[in-house]
Amino acid sequence: MNTEKKRGIVLMNLGSPDSTEVKDVRRYLMQFLMDERVIDKPYLLRLPLVGGIIVPFRAPKSAEAYKEIWTKEGSPLIVLTRQLQEELQKYVSEPVEIAMRYGNPTVEHAFDSLMEKVKGLEEVIAVPLYPHYAMSSYETAVEHAKVIHRKKKYPFKLDFIKPFYNEPGYIDAMAESMKPYMKEPFDHILFSYHGIPARHLVKADPTGSHTEDTRGECCQTPSPAREFCYRYQCFETTRLVTGKLGLPKEKYSISFQSRLGKGWLEPFTDIRLAQMPEEGIKRILILCPAFVSDCLETLEEIAMRGKETFMEAGGESYTFIPCINTSPLWTKTLSAWMNEYREGNKRMVLAEAHV
Repeated sequence: MNTEKKRGIVLMNLGSPDSTEVKDVRRYLMQFLMDERVIDKPYLLRLPLVGGIIVPFRAPKSAEAYKEIWTKEGSPLIVLTRQLQEELQKYVSEPVEIAMRYGNPTVEHAFDSLMEKVKGLEEVIAVPLYPHYAMSSYETAVEHAKVIHRKKKYPFKLDFIKPFYNEPGYIDAMAESMKPYMKEPFDHILFSYHGIPARHLVKADPTGSHTEDTRGECCQTPSPAREFCYRYQCFETTRLVTGKLGLPKEKYSISFQSRLGKGWLEPFTDIRLAQMPEEGIKRILILCPAFVSDCLETLEEIAMRGKETFMEAGGESYTFIPCINTSPLWTKTLSAWMNEYREGNKRMVLAEAHV
């Protein structure tokens, strides 16, 4: 008698506009920035700020930025997530779907597709493709999926893979992705993480031990809050990856990109890129470990604009290291987590109390 449960897998990523047309970018930005976990102001303040100021100003600029990276197949983030889906499907028996927190394909579409493919679907394991816990990335993806699951009254159990910032498989995949780029001489490696407002660290911390310090002294102290601390988790990923590669501390540093205003985590990537040549750092490698898939923030902000900033400041060599995307080691890591889940090992499953 076959007692194997009927399961499906959903890979969850951030999302992208449907096209580079301003109207599509505007629609995407409205959905993204109106998320209360992204811009955490009351709705009546958030709506005029986003709809009346930020989106009208940013949509045309963002549309031009997307045009710089758009491919024949479409948005790099969507294309790469689909490729990861295809690669993972080679290793697992459960059907794999993808879903975006904002834009298409939606979480509802992914759930419906699994329901059609697996008659009597009993369990779905969702994989938020965010290594680190933040209310504006991992948490909002999880909560959104839970809302859809509850509102639509889907009959299957829904589980989530927890943040994997310190998981050996992820660390190994990161280290392996860097090795080919380290063969040529370099002065420094910059780990550029996506920035968040420091107040988000305070909001996400159930222990109350965080402050709104943008530099992160509070995150160096051992605390249960580390389970929810984005900045600590960025520090830890960097420590583990550099340890794996045997990099001395003077050869690498951390910065935070993509800030939207005051009070965001420091140091800022664009500022550091402009300062480094003056400090004698002329040849750098740069990577973005907060992203599993390359996207606007990696390909345009860092690979293109970041290089321009660094070279104009007197840099000599600027090498962007792509995200782990569909690397074989990363795909095998994901499949190993799925195998653990299938076998009843819930080590990688998010506990309900975490969010």
